[in-house]
Amino acid sequence: MAAAKKTLVIVESPSKAKTIGKYLGSRYKVIASVGHVRDLPKSRMGIDVENDFEPDYISIRGKGDIIRELRKEAKGASAVYLATDPDREGEAISWHLAFLLGMDPSQPCRIEFNEITKNTIKEAIKHPRPIDMGLVDAQQARRVLDRLVGYQISPLLWRKIRKGLSAGRVQSAALKLICDREREIQAFVPEEYWNISATFKKGRKFTARLVTYRGKKIKIGNGEESGRVVADLKAGTFTVDSVTEKERVRKPYAPFTTSSLQQDASIKLGFNTGKTMRIAQQLYEGVDIKGRGTTGLITYLRTDSVRISAEAKAAAAAYIKENFGAEYSADNFFSNKKKDIQDAHEAIRPSVIDIEPSSIEDSLTTDQFRLYRLIWNRFMASQMAAARFNGVQADIACGDYMLRATGSTLIFDGYQKIYNPGADEDKDRILPPLSEGETLKAESIDGEQAFTQPPARYTEASLVRELEEKNIGRPSTYAPIVGTLAERKYTAREKKALKPTDLGFVVDDLMEKYFTDIVDSGFTAEMEDRLDEVELGKRQWKNVIRDFYGPFEKELEAADKAIEKVTIEDQPTGEICELCGKPMVLKTGRFGDFIACSGYPECKNTKPVVKKIDVKCPKCGRDIVVRKSRRGRIFYGCSGYPECDQSYWYRPVNEKCPKCGSLLVEKKGKKGGLSCSNPECDYVKEK
Repeated sequence: MAAAKKTLVIVESPSKAKTIGKYLGSRYKVIASVGHVRDLPKSRMGIDVENDFEPDYISIRGKGDIIRELRKEAKGASAVYLATDPDREGEAISWHLAFLLGMDPSQPCRIEFNEITKNTIKEAIKHPRPIDMGLVDAQQARRVLDRLVGYQISPLLWRKIRKGLSAGRVQSAALKLICDREREIQAFVPEEYWNISATFKKGRKFTARLVTYRGKKIKIGNGEESGRVVADLKAGTFTVDSVTEKERVRKPYAPFTTSSLQQDASIKLGFNTGKTMRIAQQLYEGVDIKGRGTTGLITYLRTDSVRISAEAKAAAAAYIKENFGAEYSADNFFSNKKKDIQDAHEAIRPSVIDIEPSSIEDSLTTDQFRLYRLIWNRFMASQMAAARFNGVQADIACGDYMLRATGSTLIFDGYQKIYNPGADEDKDRILPPLSEGETLKAESIDGEQAFTQPPARYTEASLVRELEEKNIGRPSTYAPIVGTLAERKYTAREKKALKPTDLGFVVDDLMEKYFTDIVDSGFTAEMEDRLDEVELGKRQWKNVIRDFYGPFEKELEAADKAIEKVTIEDQPTGEICELCGKPMVLKTGRFGDFIACSGYPECKNTKPVVKKIDVKCPKCGRDIVVRKSRRGRIFYGCSGYPECDQSYWYRPVNEKCPKCGSLLVEKKGKKGGLSCSNPECDYVKEK
């Protein structure tokens, strides 16, 4: 008797396949396509401009075995369901899979779910739908647009500046933001001003700051003026003019979207956008939890929506009432600024509310735990009551001058019981009891010099926020954009800040002069709106491409004729060539940066770029530096090599093992912490 045919379910990743396979049981076979199976070719643009911008899709190199397996399994299956991610990219992958497997995309072959839980998966299987061609066409339009821009401007940059450069529809607009901010900083002229405050004591000390003179805001521009005001205040009498008490309410934040998760993880956890998305993907697809097996912990990570389901809302309310009390629960409502596209999915939240972070810490890596805890806390806080404060403002008069003291005390912590991003801001600042007409004596009156500050450079978090506010790109693209800018050497990091390099400025200047629309944030945002309209079926995707390409083609031709070859000055390193005595400079080659003699070609002395880690070699006292093995693996070795061969696979720190005296190293594990570098010593210092 022949075995019963199984239903085939195709997803993108093996870990997702494992999780879903466990939920569906033996009547189903779940396999992974391992991402995209068809795409535009890498070796050429792959867009037939003469044939109405028809994309030339090909099977991705190296995917032959996977495609053959998919075809074999589909042929022997009773039904085939495409269960790729619930977004444009996932819809396009399903469409390509349908093409390769000879499936009719207009038939109900697509299943969609926002979270990987048993009930959600089983319910999704019951409601297959046709492939959404609006989503597919929106993805195709983005892909074609990005190809037309990237594959035609990038070769121009190679010819006019140097090899290895690139431009992009969203990338170039993001670079302009960073460069414009740096220009503002460079042009900024600081202005001097003075703050004047008085310290009083009535039971406890408190400070009041000078705010007005004769009812108008006071601005003190120099030390001489500050001295005169301080003298006036010292000669005068301080009287409490008014005391105002008012309850202040601080409402909880909405649950995370992709963008707000990237920002918060950057600020609170120090994660870059790429790391945040990578770990969130792991939490979404499923983690092996003790006692539960492979479990999807969060809902889909690529979303612009702050909406949550009625079921999740009810589950959160029940949890909050049981664990914190009914007074902590609230029926909060959050809405998106922009409708339609952004509300396609729920916000990012825990898939199962009852899985508290602390209960599964042993099953997660340190980074997985920290990110899951952040998501869990933010979601639960969003469903809790507002925090309430009692605010006090005392205005203290001294002649024509008015000083102000403020204080606040927490009445009810509300959502801040589990999530408080402004902890320092919300600390109690208690004023002593004051009454109108009361005379006060100042213990001290001081003027403090200060200067206006330039705007801050963008961090990853603030750049993501700016891109979102200006409607440039989509949150799912922010991580690769930031990575590409660094990879192309357009930006460098100073602590957490993104600073444009000389090369970044050169590329931005060229783009701004010859490709105005590409770098204009308004134009880029307008293009995003048009692409959203494609998704909603309000526009044809090829019409969007046609409207863009006509002007762009003319800009491209004009730029090619007008741009002269750009020479970028090599950056001095401060070192002197030991062979000829000329300065050494930093150069960029095919395989990255290196140091070379400025006397080239007469002198061909070169050195690798050495990155120090501020740790001295325990053998010879020279610097430990970052190195790469022949296979590209990073390790840490003595800069005195080959005379000294001290090396470590893990990053050493300036701390010695208390048991054997060897350096400790950073070993990444579930608990984190430091381990002894001596393989014969078992000392571990946990975090």
